[in-house]
Amino acid sequence: MSHPTRRTKILATLGPATDAPGVLDALLEAGVDCVRLNFSHGDPSAQVARAEAVREAARRIGREIGILADLPGPKIRIERFAAGRVELRLGDPFDLVARQDVPPGNEREVGVSYLGLPGDVRPGDVLLLDDGMMQMQVDAVEGERIRCTVLNDGVLSDRKGLNKQGGGLSLGALTAKDEEIIKVAAKIGVDFIAVSFCRTAQDMHDARRIAREAGSDAALVSKIERAEAIENLHEIVEASDVVMVARGDLGVEIGDAELPGLQKKIIREALSSNRLVITATQMLQSMTDSPIPTRAEVLDVANSVIDGTDAVMLSQETAAGKYPLKAVQAMARICLGAERQFDHDTDFEKAPRGLDRADQAIAMAAMFLSEHIGVRAIIAMTESGGTPRFLSRFRSPSQIIALSHHEDARRRMSLMRDVIAIHFDSRGMAASIAARQSAKMLFDCGLLAAGDRIVFTSGETMQQHGATNTLRLLQVGADGQAEGLGDL
Repeated sequence: MSHPTRRTKILATLGPATDAPGVLDALLEAGVDCVRLNFSHGDPSAQVARAEAVREAARRIGREIGILADLPGPKIRIERFAAGRVELRLGDPFDLVARQDVPPGNEREVGVSYLGLPGDVRPGDVLLLDDGMMQMQVDAVEGERIRCTVLNDGVLSDRKGLNKQGGGLSLGALTAKDEEIIKVAAKIGVDFIAVSFCRTAQDMHDARRIAREAGSDAALVSKIERAEAIENLHEIVEASDVVMVARGDLGVEIGDAELPGLQKKIIREALSSNRLVITATQMLQSMTDSPIPTRAEVLDVANSVIDGTDAVMLSQETAAGKYPLKAVQAMARICLGAERQFDHDTDFEKAPRGLDRADQAIAMAAMFLSEHIGVRAIIAMTESGGTPRFLSRFRSPSQIIALSHHEDARRRMSLMRDVIAIHFDSRGMAASIAARQSAKMLFDCGLLAAGDRIVFTSGETMQQHGATNTLRLLQVGADGQAEGLGDL
């Protein structure tokens, strides 16, 4: 069961540091809600083994843990150097060669993985390598050769990433390798598939089609990390189930100064479109080598939580860091501290108007009751997780408890802010009976206490997707039995 006092979810990347005996269990016990398998690194078989380990660990500790498969996408990289690395100085000439058979690089040139790069750049463009640590200006494009001038001193090593300042690279989001990985992800039953470097809504539609054809019902995550994605943000969000603020490549392409405002804009867009949102990249980066975070990192995580992100992500900190458990514990601690700053006065003026679905109208009514008469929890009987997702878009003092007998639906709720997903089989029960029996179950496991008021949402006809149309107001008795305060 998820930690009931922390509302923001934690997504942690698995890697060599989490493979040691006992580490994965410790991370889940410390509060990880969902794990990320980064298919950009290592052999896919290693990620399959990690997925199996997660499922086993989740069963051992009795938690619903989601699994996110992160596709590599069309990351442009330089090729290898003969010596593994070169030192470059401000003003040095340096060529990037877009040819298949380029020999290992040296201090004058290196190959690039994207053979179409010469067609995407022109003189005056600035190319950013190694997350912007090395910068070069394009002087001329001569066939397959891009002649540049180095703009800063530094070291450049094998297979570093390359971006164009301001965006404008024409690669599609899905590669042949991504399609193969989606098939692997479908076989192991991941709950989320993240599409890297998406530019348009069509990229998300293509990924969803490939996933469904492979037999996967995973939620689709759009990683916003290209300048072009910002221009098409609304359409991409609408085509996604989850949005990730992927601040690494996005910051390189658009510049650090623009990043804070765009992060807030992406979070607002996701919440207003009833989508989940993850804030990612370098959140506690110093904890890769340090047992404590910097104050700046604490403020960064806290501000993301206060802005309304559903989840915060750990990358290298858990995958390859020295202190993966301490990083998770620090993240949980910071989230709790930030959540205490919430103003729980829900602003219904900002709520969507003209709702055409009964389940969304019921969710809004439940939130209104929660705000104005005070309830301990909103209990949502759900098939797919749609009602809890809509409930979680509001900032309410009430815990949202989602009850479902569908294991995959419960795992897809692992990234929803404020939501605890619990197994409850209501098949064959009338809605009124399900309300009372589920309240007694929650009382027995300590999530409800005598005297608590609760709001219960369900469908008049149970086990139908999108059928939530009933709201009950109940009060928990001394024996855990819930008595009706009226049907609304």
